[in-house]
Amino acid sequence: MPRRILVIFNPAAGWARRRAQRLRRIIAELERRGCMVAVRTTQGPGDALQLARDADADFDVIVAAGGDGTVNEVANGVFAASRPLAVVPLGIGNVLANEIGLPRKPRDLARLIAEGAPQPLWPGRAGDRLFVAMAGIGFDAAVLSALDQRLKHRIGKLAFAWPILSCVCRYRRREFVFGIDGAAYRAASAIIVKGRLYAGRFVVVPGARVVDPLLHVVLFRRAGRLAILRYLAAMTLGILHRLPDVTILSARRVSIATGAPEPVGSVVEIDGEIGGALPLVIEIAGRPLLLVQPLGCTAPEFRNRAATPLV
Repeated sequence: MPRRILVIFNPAAGWARRRAQRLRRIIAELERRGCMVAVRTTQGPGDALQLARDADADFDVIVAAGGDGTVNEVANGVFAASRPLAVVPLGIGNVLANEIGLPRKPRDLARLIAEGAPQPLWPGRAGDRLFVAMAGIGFDAAVLSALDQRLKHRIGKLAFAWPILSCVCRYRRREFVFGIDGAAYRAASAIIVKGRLYAGRFVVVPGARVVDPLLHVVLFRRAGRLAILRYLAAMTLGILHRLPDVTILSARRVSIATGAPEPVGSVVEIDGEIGGALPLVIEIAGRPLLLVQPLGCTAPEFRNRAATPLV
């Protein structure tokens, strides 16, 4: 039976003309397959979450058409309402779409949305908010806080250049304390990912799978401007996991607190948006999210580097 599909569209994601044209082509393909498609457009932050949460019970699938922030909001909304989620990537990073290998061609993506079986994906939970791709503490969150969102919508990833340079130049030593599997670790910064990728297509944990009930904690132990530049270069080259001062640990629950001189209340990045403050507990959600995704979402095995507590 053809599906009833609700598309929640964020017109502020990516580039306006390109995203609208792409979405129209996908909707046309869905309707050609007999699907009933309704489109709701967001007006601002929080709209996608509320639209997903309040969607009519007759809809079989809720589609997040936008960037990582839109996917996050819709994921939180459908999780509360126990609905299947599908994704039309229209943003700049599109981390979840890259992780699960969504088809690029509108016809193939429409076929997946119209016919694909929802499969379980275990999201993370940061406080009271779910995330499906990543969270960041320290430098990552500082860059995002300094980002001009309007400029991002106009020029895409190039908008990150100035915040990164600014945060490097204004760098001050930070320290965070992470409770992982009963041990305490200190680090100058960290990202917590569900899968292999971070900030688009940068591979940080080879072999990790976003569908698994695990968090992967990437601890950047060294502080200083040169260390940050080195980490950024290694991430660009795909060799971050090989650095001796980067520790990667898998866990189901991570507590995060500030250490001197970092003040309490330091912000946290969640799926590309500022979405929390420290101290904070990040853990795997109590149940999976249903996601329409290609079958066989697998990756080669990755073993954590042996590490000892830093405290």
